Amino acid sequence: MLDTIALAVSAVIGLSLLLNLGRFMIGPHMLDRLIALDTMYINAIALIVILGIFRGSPLYYEGALVIAMLGFVSTTAVCKFILRGDIIE
Repeated sequence: MLDTIALAVSAVIGLSLLLNLGRFMIGPHMLDRLIALDTMYINAIALIVILGIFRGSPLYYEGALVIAMLGFVSTTAVCKFILRGDIIE
């Protein structure tokens, strides 16, 4: 039962990743692309957590945490670059 649910949720998140990739490619503004990329980070984290539940290994959760931290830092850096034109002051 858990295998079927994990597969269904993975398919829905995969579809969401494809839709976000479309928004990333055709987004008319830089902010649209940034939001799509940030959402793709969140979807990737969700897929890794589901894989960790499916496999029963806690190592996947640590990988998801690392990706979450990198996603936050990169989103912050890109926002600062968009607003100010420079990352390091």
